[in-house]
Amino acid sequence: MCGFLAVDSKEFSLKTFDEALAKNEDRGPDMTRVFDEKGITFGFNRLAIMDLSDTGMQPFECLDCTLVCNGEIYNYPELKQNLETDYRFTSGSDCEVLIPLYRKYGIDTMVKMLDGEFAFVLYDHKSGKVYAARDIIGIRPMFYGFTKKEGKLAFASTGKTLLDLCDEIHPFLPGHYYDGAKGKFVEYHAPDLVSKMATDDFDQSTRTIRDLLIKAVDKRLASDAPVGYLLSGGLDSSLVCSIADRLLPEDAKIRTFAIGMDKNPIDLKYAREVADYLGSDHTEFIMTRDDVLKSLREVIYTLETWDITTIRASIGMYILCKRIHETTDLKVIMTGECSDELFGYKYTDFAPSAEEFQKEAAKRLRELYMYDVLRADRCISANSLEGRVPFADRDFAEYVMSIDPDLKMNHYHKGKYLLRKAFAEGDWLPEDILMREKAAFSDAVGHSMVDDLKEYADGKYTDADLASAKDKYPYCTPFTKESLLYRDIFEEYFPGKADWIKDFWMPNRSWDSLKGVNDPSARVLSNYGASGK
Repeated sequence: MCGFLAVDSKEFSLKTFDEALAKNEDRGPDMTRVFDEKGITFGFNRLAIMDLSDTGMQPFECLDCTLVCNGEIYNYPELKQNLETDYRFTSGSDCEVLIPLYRKYGIDTMVKMLDGEFAFVLYDHKSGKVYAARDIIGIRPMFYGFTKKEGKLAFASTGKTLLDLCDEIHPFLPGHYYDGAKGKFVEYHAPDLVSKMATDDFDQSTRTIRDLLIKAVDKRLASDAPVGYLLSGGLDSSLVCSIADRLLPEDAKIRTFAIGMDKNPIDLKYAREVADYLGSDHTEFIMTRDDVLKSLREVIYTLETWDITTIRASIGMYILCKRIHETTDLKVIMTGECSDELFGYKYTDFAPSAEEFQKEAAKRLRELYMYDVLRADRCISANSLEGRVPFADRDFAEYVMSIDPDLKMNHYHKGKYLLRKAFAEGDWLPEDILMREKAAFSDAVGHSMVDDLKEYADGKYTDADLASAKDKYPYCTPFTKESLLYRDIFEEYFPGKADWIKDFWMPNRSWDSLKGVNDPSARVLSNYGASGK
């Protein structure tokens, strides 16, 4: 990951700018550069992934433009070939294609040509206008705000970077760009957009799912820095690891990592089984109640959220990534996020119809940037690593969303059946892993982790404290002592910014079977069953 700050104003001293930029220094510890250009100041913290030399450092300057980008452009070889007759490339960075692409096609066509994960800000010296854009899913983060005195635009990788510069701060929505010439935000692609539903039957759907996921992993193997893999032993991360293992040379061992509580961890035994099956170089880490509670404040500051399930799931992931950073030379991490939104959670087993299943998947995709994608980005990048998410691949996600939703419903007494069947032939995984019931990461590291958090919160707050939460926090009022604990910590760091998150992540309680659900954990669902074993 990298981190950036771009401010279209001269109202701040360079010292104030540098202090703000330093708040996302952990995203890019390799090199920092600040560049002042005709009224707009750019700052960039680099984590070197593609072209490790100084020539890959940003901001990029060419063709009367300046640009900073946190991203990976996976189709940059094809784009580069398109542009080489008009522009001489000087680095091996995939992001160098962005300025010449903008010059040739303009912002609207340019962003629609990109296959990747990105957030960028571009200043056109000729027009004096600023442009910015974020990828469709929101894999790479970006916030914007209006400077305190002049009300000028500022953009940054994280909300905290803008706190000292702007009063009004908002997430930059995925699938949008900012057109400085028109002074407005434009939606160029909705995350859940399906221009045409597929008519593929079950067998054709599984074949296409397999082919596209293999391509998605293959794209994300390109790196000049070493790559590692988060392996929970669940279906999604195990498939990513298995595919990568097949794509790499025979003598190459992938490096896999897992974490669990010191008391009854669920995931560790399954992760070890997959690692043994693939012959990976596998590392296990153990965390304790003390580790969990000590990291809580740091995790909430890193995440910039108060959401219950995001915080729960982030603690294990944050500690895991921290230990990877401390003990290895890895810079890139492959993960299995974004599969649930496409193929279903445990709770979507209760979807009353194919129409409702599709609506729920669309909602989850639109909101990914506030929940699982936010978790993955912050936990990984805060530890100076870059996350790559094959299931969020544009072609893959668009195809899965186009499949007849009735095929994705649980008619088979097994969730995510389409995905499982896509890899049923070819010995990709042991049968018990391929058919393992889903267990949420916050539960599967060990049930004791969430129990410890709830117990800690119960010891800090009274029933009266919880009852008065509605007066203290009228927006998205905390409804448990645990959620009140998280909100209080969030407000210490980000006072008045609770609207960065729209709501608590919860199962769809409008469905009859879920009306009584009051916790985001799948443990409260009637179909949890073997997930906890």
